[in-house]
Amino acid sequence: MPVEMIGWIAPRVSSEIIPATGPVFDADVIAYTAHVHEDAGFDRVLIGYFADAPDGFLVGARAAQVTDRLGFLLAHRPGFVSPTVAARKLATLDQLTDGRLAVHLIAGGSPVDQAKDGDHTDHAARYRRLTEYAEVLRRTWTETAPFDHSGEFYDIQGAYAEIRCKQSPYIPMFGGGGSDAAIAALAPFADTFMLWGEPLADTTAFMMRVTAAAANHNLRPNFSLSTRPILAETDDQAWDRAHQILADIHRIRGDAPPPTRHNEGSKRLLAAAARQDVHDVCLWTKLAEATGAAGNSTALVGAPDTVADALAEYYKIGASSLLIRGYDPLRDAEQYGAELIPLIRERIAAIDADAA
Repeated sequence: MPVEMIGWIAPRVSSEIIPATGPVFDADVIAYTAHVHEDAGFDRVLIGYFADAPDGFLVGARAAQVTDRLGFLLAHRPGFVSPTVAARKLATLDQLTDGRLAVHLIAGGSPVDQAKDGDHTDHAARYRRLTEYAEVLRRTWTETAPFDHSGEFYDIQGAYAEIRCKQSPYIPMFGGGGSDAAIAALAPFADTFMLWGEPLADTTAFMMRVTAAAANHNLRPNFSLSTRPILAETDDQAWDRAHQILADIHRIRGDAPPPTRHNEGSKRLLAAAARQDVHDVCLWTKLAEATGAAGNSTALVGAPDTVADALAEYYKIGASSLLIRGYDPLRDAEQYGAELIPLIRERIAAIDADAA
């Protein structure tokens, strides 16, 4: 199948090596970033969720206003908005974007971040809540008459929405997480399970666990793989750039240790880093180690051909979506469009042709 390329959009430009400056919500930055990704050939962009960040629904609305083809993957945490309200908001945005929306449901990996919004639900309960939330979302999008729902977290009577998704029967639903609880919670509904960039063998084993859990619900999810490509004209030049990024992270952090991460996905990345610095051909774990594995933080380092080959290997084991985000977000997105994405599509077309 054709690979889906996913990028990243935010209301201002920043990264681990670029301190955020300017307005917290900059409509011009959102518009420019959206244009860069659409012109670079990305299929969709992820809009992140943070407890101190601007509202992602409005970031997506602004980006949709200035683009024609680019899709949006909106991160959304269950628990802070009623699922019936969220269903109407998401359906409205899907109509506004003419069917270009997907939702990424995240239970939340940090108790500290959850507490900022007043949520003190424990890890296991957050995932049980996510499953129930997704069930109510789907029913709100599809039920043709008012319905009741009585569960552990939601007690709803007479729910019904006049607004429906532009896409039928509803927008694609993504999810992710590294724990057994995450797999169990997402298995009944996830169209696409999102993974961070682990070594190929670890990724294959994790995909098998997810696939087995989903099979119990007669589902077979797609997979999305997230990495941070670092490109240059040659492999050696790319490694020079990678080591400069690592030095910049250490310089900015100073003597402070990396923050401790509580979620299983980060622990998995740190475990891979503890085993060795480079896995497979060019998966580099030092940046995950340096940042405490704060989300998508392992890098694929090399010339465009090298990195395209590495990403094609993830496609071969089942990753039909590839999320790539750079440490210099706009410059890297432009470079990916000019030098990397065409090579990835060529390689995957060849893989599909051989399989056929």
